[in-house]
Amino acid sequence: MKELIDSFLDYLLVERGLAKNTIIAYREDLNIYLNFISSRKIDALSKISKNDITEFMFFEKNKGISPVSISRRLAAIRMFHRFLARERILKTDPTTLIDSPKLWKKVPDTLSLNEVELLIAQPDPRDFQGARDRAILESLYATGMRVSEATNLKASNINLDIGFLRCIGKGNKERVIPLGKKAIASVNRYLEFSRPHFLKKKTSEFLFINRSGNKLSRQSIWKLIKQYASQAKIKKPIKVHTLRHSFATHLLERGADLRSVQEMLGHSSISTTQIYTHIDKDRLKKIHKMFHPRP
Repeated sequence: MKELIDSFLDYLLVERGLAKNTIIAYREDLNIYLNFISSRKIDALSKISKNDITEFMFFEKNKGISPVSISRRLAAIRMFHRFLARERILKTDPTTLIDSPKLWKKVPDTLSLNEVELLIAQPDPRDFQGARDRAILESLYATGMRVSEATNLKASNINLDIGFLRCIGKGNKERVIPLGKKAIASVNRYLEFSRPHFLKKKTSEFLFINRSGNKLSRQSIWKLIKQYASQAKIKKPIKVHTLRHSFATHLLERGADLRSVQEMLGHSSISTTQIYTHIDKDRLKKIHKMFHPRP
């Protein structure tokens, strides 16, 4: 096998004119690949299957290798097998139809409904900042807004009488999202109690403001989410869009259709929204395993 790698790399250097650094990287990637193949007691290249290559990719992923690096290794493996097939050393190319790891999508981290309730319950609405923070958390979970969208939300963009807010998302695209009763009550409390206190004699077009009466930053909202998650003793990794991911997941779990969730999230493509269906499938697998008589 090592001799075939040498022949392949000579071909890349002489006939394809690839740079020496690229050749060195390809040699390293192919050596790692062949070491894995050897560890599976495969003693001939003709015995390598598509499943073997897929398992190699997952083996690398489980080692913590990034999708970008695995993609580079797969590119070297593809070229190697195509070379072997073109030279008629092998009859078939097992890399055909293998997806690139660049297409792999990580399922977002989400909170359970109980964890969301615990998180939102942390700010004290009797306190000026607590009332504001409760309104922020309720709004993020009620609408699935991005944190950056919440910071840019203007007071004129929200209509509490009919329970909707107008959100300006990526690409300056506008969408209208409903607010639930709890979010409406929290925002009302903030508008009547905290916001006038923060503004004093100033004015601001933005809905959520800091204690100086200025627009609240994305970093400030991120910090308060982490702070309240810590207070709630939530052990899961908390990211800036955890409430957004939880919003989408909980809607789909309760039967919301994908198109409606796509519209509320402001995704231009439904394929982006579909990642949340993987979470629901994982949940169904767990339920099946727990309750099926023959799991």
